[in-house]
Amino acid sequence: MVIRKDRRRRVVGVVAVLLVAGLAGATVHRVLAPAEVVTVARGELPAVASPASGPIGRFATAPLLVDGRLRVYATTRQVWADAPVDDRQRNTPYWSYRRWPAQLSGVVTGGATVVSRWSDGQLVALHAHTGRIAWRAAAPAPPDGYTGRRTGASTVWTPVGLHTATTPDGRPVVVTVGDRQAQGSELTTGRRLWRVDLDPGCRTAIGTTVTGRLATLDRCADGTVVEFRDAATGAVVERWRPPGAAAASVVTPTGCATARSACGGLRVAEPETTGADPADGRGWLVDTGSPVAAPGLDRTGAVLAGPAGVAVTAGVVTGRSARTGDELWRRTDLGPGVRVLGAQPGRVHLLTEEKDLVTLDPATGVLRSRFRLTVGRDGTGWTPGLAYAADGYLAVERLRTPVDVGADDHRYYPMAEPVVLAAT
Repeated sequence: MVIRKDRRRRVVGVVAVLLVAGLAGATVHRVLAPAEVVTVARGELPAVASPASGPIGRFATAPLLVDGRLRVYATTRQVWADAPVDDRQRNTPYWSYRRWPAQLSGVVTGGATVVSRWSDGQLVALHAHTGRIAWRAAAPAPPDGYTGRRTGASTVWTPVGLHTATTPDGRPVVVTVGDRQAQGSELTTGRRLWRVDLDPGCRTAIGTTVTGRLATLDRCADGTVVEFRDAATGAVVERWRPPGAAAASVVTPTGCATARSACGGLRVAEPETTGADPADGRGWLVDTGSPVAAPGLDRTGAVLAGPAGVAVTAGVVTGRSARTGDELWRRTDLGPGVRVLGAQPGRVHLLTEEKDLVTLDPATGVLRSRFRLTVGRDGTGWTPGLAYAADGYLAVERLRTPVDVGADDHRYYPMAEPVVLAAT
């Protein structure tokens, strides 16, 4: 009788152990298995906002504006939107999309489509107005996962190797560049147009041009070589050696839309040396195909804004014809610490030493708006980081002074909500 009871206890014990193990395994699977969560929009689509010029609000994460109606944000494993665009604070998500365990690498938009790129190489496109999945496709994996720090600014404003382009026949394309491959896909459907192999470690994406070309820097070539590919076919249409460029020259796009897309120009210059004043370089226009010399972009820090190259020298702001270098206008009334933050069609944005945001017409230098870029009691003791200009708005990261790029986010940012958004 005792033997039977012992056997019964052992059987019950084994069953209990197996049950606990099974439950634990199920829990681990639920936690660690790949998953996605889609929370679609409910309610009416917000109207297009039209705020007066001035600061709108401050945010913990960087907004990407879509269709004049929504603000899109990014963190390590989530893309979400809120509204309205001109609300002074971040609101409850209008829609949200999460993936696990992949990390978000970049976000771009085109029309009412939001395309997210993930560390496992997946592209997931969402309908901006609803948050529903529009399409998904495989693409070359990015070099890194999430690198956007606390604000996500680099993920939504300057994602690495993720760009948009428009083909000569008007088709919008999303271009992805990885270490070993590059790919072009239709932005509206996700249909792959082309995929090409790259020499590992040899190509660095520069951006796309307004003529529908992907520009990459061939780092394995003898000297500086920029390779241009047709965004519709992936075919190499030109390999360009900038005249007089050294092997270590830095090629920077300018006159671009968000995500270094549809750029109108390039600047080729020597790399900056710590403690030395940056040297002038040479500017080039890429708005008609092959690069054409643009003397108006030669000066250090010059930004292509419409027909003008706008730069600051010793506190004097000048706009020069990008093509000829002829001076179009100059302003001496903005102070010695003024700097160019960015440009968008019909606007060039500058920040004064007192943290006034000054917006000028880039063709004439005429003032469009000027106001102190502060919200609440944040003050002016900060340094501008990444900036984003689109649809008449400007957003900028505020960094702690002096800037320490190696510091953790608590030291890198001077406040809990370091991004300020303004209407210009």
